Amino acid sequence: MSIIDVIKYEGDNRTFVWKHPSEDFNTASQLIVHESQEAIFFLNGQALDLFGPGRHTLETQNLPLVNKIVNLPSGGVSPFHAEVYFINLTEQMGIAWGTNSKVQYMEPEFGFPLSIGVSGEMALAVREAKKLLVKIVGTEAILSQDKLIAYFKAFLQTRVKAALVQAIQQQKLSIFELDAHLGELSDDVKDRLRPDFAEYGIELTQFLVTTVIRPEGDPIYERFRELYFRQYADVREAQIEQQVGVINQETEAKKTVIEATATADKRRIEGYTYQQERGFDVAEKVAANEGVGEFLNMGIGLGMIAGVGGPVGNMVGGAMSDAMGTVNLAAGPGGVPKPEATESEGNPSSGAVAKFCSECGRPFQPSEKFCPECGTRR
Repeated sequence: MSIIDVIKYEGDNRTFVWKHPSEDFNTASQLIVHESQEAIFFLNGQALDLFGPGRHTLETQNLPLVNKIVNLPSGGVSPFHAEVYFINLTEQMGIAWGTNSKVQYMEPEFGFPLSIGVSGEMALAVREAKKLLVKIVGTEAILSQDKLIAYFKAFLQTRVKAALVQAIQQQKLSIFELDAHLGELSDDVKDRLRPDFAEYGIELTQFLVTTVIRPEGDPIYERFRELYFRQYADVREAQIEQQVGVINQETEAKKTVIEATATADKRRIEGYTYQQERGFDVAEKVAANEGVGEFLNMGIGLGMIAGVGGPVGNMVGGAMSDAMGTVNLAAGPGGVPKPEATESEGNPSSGAVAKFCSECGRPFQPSEKFCPECGTRR
């Protein structure tokens, strides 16, 4: 093979490693390394000098390791034998991957055995060129994407399946939830696979799960799907009932507030309070002679409606006086009927007026000067 003067990369963008076809060079040759590339000199199967991007003139001082083995003479042009490998460091995307058989796993929620098919894409980049060359390339002239994936085929089939099952069970994802969590699932699997690629000097920069194939028609899968959606329907129905109950409670509470507000506005407009309204109710019963004896036994008298004023108060007070006067003429102390009523006490035509205690409302007897209930002077 003839000695050449210019050493440069002549591969394509889908190539990870490209070996220059010539193996005889002069010390005055020009080495051209493009951006995102590295060039490594090999001699006798040993990786020696490494060159980064730029134009390099091969001289004895630039080839210290080669010079150490070959013992090149300094000054002048000296031919030497070596192998030059160009390593493409760019991130290569769109590399397809897929499982060659179904991924078997136990569904985390119900414990059903299920099987799925999974595929997607990934991106790789060389990070340690010497490690890649020593562990994978060997004497190969070209390491393309297809060849690299072929090297990793068995590894991918084993590690990807295990990583997928671990990620699904750890995240407790139902088979019907996988599509909604493909991003988290992809990141989880990528983190589990990165150390395996790093052992060969390669970085797994991207790993995407894009397709999940479910076992449609499988009896176990169909049974599981029926149970899953039945449970979902039951849970959803319970949630709806709970929401309806909450809405009804809120509606009743709002109704109560509206009624209370309306009642309060009515009292404010008509000019009386809640206590006065209760007095009206009591007065109406007394005026209708309903429960008069009961009121007297309980010590309830005119003081019950003391807070009712104005024309309404006068009307109610008159009704109370008439009703209580009737009771006073018909009964003795404590509401016990008298044997006989005198003309001045029991005959309304005699002009006698019933007297009541101004403090507790108890009716006075003709012979009483002080109220026996509270001691107030007649």
